[in-house]
Amino acid sequence: MKNKYIASFEAAQVESKEIPQFRAGDTVRLGIEIKEGEKKRVQSFEGIVIARHSEGPSATFTVRKIAANSVGVERIFPLYSDSIKTFEVLRRGRVRRAKLHFLRELKGKKARIKELKRK
Repeated sequence: MKNKYIASFEAAQVESKEIPQFRAGDTVRLGIEIKEGEKKRVQSFEGIVIARHSEGPSATFTVRKIAANSVGVERIFPLYSDSIKTFEVLRRGRVRRAKLHFLRELKGKKARIKELKRK
C-alpha cells in the first residue's frame, strides 16, 4: 500500500515526461544533462537498448554502445529521470528476446541487429 502523497507525486512525474514507444533492440539517442561544477550541458548517448526493467515511475532501461577502441559501455537510465532532456528512437530493431545481454559477448558484424521492416 503506497502513501497517497507518494502515489500522486509519481503520477505527476509520469505525466510530465513525454517518452516515445521503444523496446529492446531499438537504437536510441538520449540527451543527458551533465552538471560540471556550476555549469550544465547536454551530452548525447547513442546506443542499443538491451533491456527494460519494471513498470511505472521506477522503470529503468539499459543502453549499450561501443566506444573508442571497441570498448562496450552500458548505462542504466531511469525512464522518468529529469536528467534526460531529449529522447529519440533512431532505428527499430528486429529481435526475438526481451533482454539482449548476449550482445555483451559479440563483437563486430555479429553484434549488429537487423532493422524492423515497416508495413
